[in-house]
Amino acid sequence: MRNKSSRPKNRQTGKNSGRSRRSPKSDNIYLYGIHTIAEALDNPARVKHRLLVTLNASQRLEKQIRKIGSTLEIFEAKPQDLDRFVGRDAVHQGAILECEELPAKTLEDLSPGARVLILDQVSDPHNAGAIMRSCVAMAVGALIITSRNSAAQSAVLAKSASGALDLIDLIVVSNLSKAIENLNSQGYQTIGLDSEGPDTLENSIQASVPVALVLGAEGRGLRQKTRETCSVLARLDMPGKIKSLNVSNAAMLALYVANQKAAIQGS
Repeated sequence: MRNKSSRPKNRQTGKNSGRSRRSPKSDNIYLYGIHTIAEALDNPARVKHRLLVTLNASQRLEKQIRKIGSTLEIFEAKPQDLDRFVGRDAVHQGAILECEELPAKTLEDLSPGARVLILDQVSDPHNAGAIMRSCVAMAVGALIITSRNSAAQSAVLAKSASGALDLIDLIVVSNLSKAIENLNSQGYQTIGLDSEGPDTLENSIQASVPVALVLGAEGRGLRQKTRETCSVLARLDMPGKIKSLNVSNAAMLALYVANQKAAIQGS
């Protein structure tokens, strides 16, 4: 944005901003996409610095912009200006939010008895984002990931999550086995999804016991220590010729099975 005429304009002053490419903090991230930014703007825990937005996108985000008031710098921009921030291949829909990562929660923040999904080093941001979206759709209480070898809070993950990143309680742990042991001690049934599990997920879920589902990275699956720490291993049986699923699809199916089993047990 060296060309002065192409710089985003401050909606309050109408003047070009020479700060359009400079971040208040070097580790800030740029979120993009209407649904992603709408949830980020609505999230009081999200530290927000500035919004770069086209006129059309600002109209779609009018409710959130009006609610947040003058606490956020808002700059009008052209689509080609936004491309320079996130690339032409990014579907930004005319809106980019410069903000900070959400603070991670700990196991102490977990609501008693809440359903939990645990990811054992799932590092692909598209898969992780899709899983977050499924977690919110299926009313999961928290998503637990590892501090290493897990997808970071990037723009790609946030776009794949379509707003779910700002709606899910994300718990980050340094030692996954200890976290699972902690859940076991709290009365959780920690179920590791494994294609070689001795029984199906439907048959493995115990009645009236909080459940934590554990999924491993695509291809590699659960690590050995994780498998040993889970209270039970279970499989997802499928009638077709293909017996394995993408990890995000497996997560959605497992959550659906768990919800259906809980509904049956509660009826």
